[in-house]
Amino acid sequence: MLNQLPELEKASANSLAELIVRWLDEQSLGSGEARSINIYIDDIDRGWKANPDDITNISALLNAIRDIGGKHPRIRFRIGLRSDVYFLVRTSDESTDKIEGNVIWLRWINDDIIRVIAKRIATFFKLEYTQQAIDKLDQGQITSLILKEVIEPRFSGKGKWEDRPVHKILLSLTRARPRDLVKLFRLAAKCANKRSATIISSQDLNSIFEMYSQERLQDIINEFKSELPQIERLLLAMKPTKIERRAATSYTFTTDQLSKKLTNIIQQNNFTFTNGKAISSRALIQFLYKIDFITARKVEADGNIVRKYFEESRFLGHEIVDFGYGWEIHPAYRWALQPENVNAILDALEL
Repeated sequence: MLNQLPELEKASANSLAELIVRWLDEQSLGSGEARSINIYIDDIDRGWKANPDDITNISALLNAIRDIGGKHPRIRFRIGLRSDVYFLVRTSDESTDKIEGNVIWLRWINDDIIRVIAKRIATFFKLEYTQQAIDKLDQGQITSLILKEVIEPRFSGKGKWEDRPVHKILLSLTRARPRDLVKLFRLAAKCANKRSATIISSQDLNSIFEMYSQERLQDIINEFKSELPQIERLLLAMKPTKIERRAATSYTFTTDQLSKKLTNIIQQNNFTFTNGKAISSRALIQFLYKIDFITARKVEADGNIVRKYFEESRFLGHEIVDFGYGWEIHPAYRWALQPENVNAILDALEL
């Protein structure tokens, strides 16, 4: 299309929109319907530092797009933003209240993810399960009826993982992101293939946990080092101390316990947020929660553990208000932090 707009290089934002509308009108002639165009913009938060200039730039883009869309409704924009970026822009610029009604949240829960994987497996093996049929199955049935085509239904592990349904293992390591489960299956499948096996075994899973964990840790280092250049040093410093390793809860903390640990880490390191925000233990809790390195955790009266991610409840990591939640380092990162004793992780990890 752009090749058909010779005046493009000379066009301002407004005249470019008018050129596009004129082109749409030409395409509509004889078709009997008014044409529209969708413009997709992604990765604008690359290199995000959360500083005033970044916020201003994204806010200006959102407002410009709103103006263009209001004047030319047949030009439609779709922008992909991380939730933490949107929240910061939304709370820093009062004009963004005008776009709030146009926000579409894309949120995955682990139950959604396992059903997507089940559909993928069912389609590949031509199993007679529609998406509607899969949606009616519980997770145990999904494992015993569909996942069994590619993986052993029960996990032969240690500690609290011994003889547990394999989907509980897989979902415990998934950070509410579909690609995590895909990567788990892919790494384990490669190990199974080396044994000329057609089914992923517990042995295959055990052999890839450390690699999977290291890759997930590298993911968030790459994604957020523009906000905290020393993020790698911070995350590696979160490994359990000798005293913590003796405790069954070496990866879970109350707010006070986590604040104390981070205060000790701060005293031994020089951390700086690129946006100039002051470094404190509570500021780092908020940061670690935002990047999903830690999740909020509360044990209810019936013993059930409630876990929440930043996208679900961003105020739980507030620097001033304490909502009564504790914290835990997500299981996906624990092998990377404790590679010298991976079996201890299986012994202590709660599904």
